[in-house]
Amino acid sequence: MSTDTPGIDPLLALRAPQDPACDVFLTGTVFLDIIFTGLDSAPVRGTESWARGMGSSPGGVANMATALARLGLRTSLAAAFGDDHYGEYCWDALEQGEGIDLSMSHTVPGWHSPVTVSMAYEGERTMVSHGHEAPAPTTFPGTVPGPSDPGAPTGTAPTGNAPAGAPAPHPAFPQCPPRARAAIASLVPGRSEPWVATAARHGALIFADVGWDETGRWDLDALPELAHCEAFLPNAEEAMRYTRTDCPRAAAHALAERIPLAVVTLGAEGAYAVDGRTGAAAQVPAIEVEALDPTGAGDVFVAGFVTGTLADWPLADRLAFAGLTAALSVQEFGGSLSAPGWAEIAAWWQRIRTLDDQDPAALERYAFLEELLPTTARAWPLRRAVPTIGFRQ
Repeated sequence: MSTDTPGIDPLLALRAPQDPACDVFLTGTVFLDIIFTGLDSAPVRGTESWARGMGSSPGGVANMATALARLGLRTSLAAAFGDDHYGEYCWDALEQGEGIDLSMSHTVPGWHSPVTVSMAYEGERTMVSHGHEAPAPTTFPGTVPGPSDPGAPTGTAPTGNAPAGAPAPHPAFPQCPPRARAAIASLVPGRSEPWVATAARHGALIFADVGWDETGRWDLDALPELAHCEAFLPNAEEAMRYTRTDCPRAAAHALAERIPLAVVTLGAEGAYAVDGRTGAAAQVPAIEVEALDPTGAGDVFVAGFVTGTLADWPLADRLAFAGLTAALSVQEFGGSLSAPGWAEIAAWWQRIRTLDDQDPAALERYAFLEELLPTTARAWPLRRAVPTIGFRQ
């Protein structure tokens, strides 16, 4: 986690004593990601390929949680963790390394962590994953309910004594998610997520993304939680398929008839958003960068957009910030490894203004950063240490 620019809180001017302790809540599956980079081509059957770089980090939903935390948002994650060294490593990396609240998470005895191996080459990636669905949270045998943790999010239940020092599962979730400013949901056609409606009733703004519809139906009615969403953030292909349109901008307008805020990512063309309440639209082009590994870039984009929304920035500024954070992330490898913090953003802003070939009008698009960033920053490029499970320090 970058600590070179401490103390930046994008919501500082908006915070009040009665606000929830949690800025953003999310839930999902945590993977251990092992990332190989520096491959000249895809592995060839029957041969051994050597990668010039490797790293490991928490992945899956941890990519989004890390991106949010590094942008200064108080982040709470509900997830199952494997009862193995991988699970212990992921828990420690998220809680101690990134400051993410895991009081709604739990370790599952006898369950191993899901693992993804990602190979980055030619600007793309290939992944191989293995894992089993985690058992539903239950109270561990022999646990004795204890007093509620005074620092736990509102709505959490008393904890017991879980194995290996991890807290016992909170029966409050998924029935009662913590009170938060926002929550992020990954929607799956045909799968109900009752916690989303509960979080929305408690005042959380719901931001939703979606994956490829394996059923091939592409039916918005199969995503009932959209009715509770503040924003929906599909990519261009997903948006067009769901709306039966042949233009991502037309798709965004069609989605905005059902959702307050439709945001469609356009890949190399940037992103386009429509505010369904006002009819206002905004488009921001992508920043051209040399992509090392696109893993987690979509999660970083969502985290940046959530940050700008909670900070009450204009729609175009939110899109620009989300695109910037995503662009910075693809210049590093790995999902949560690559999520930029304010140190990376400050260094980019300081450097980009010194280059002679920059379009002044394009730079003006990011002038809103001036009020957020310090006047000095570390020299670009920033390089993070590459964490590996075997190292103790």
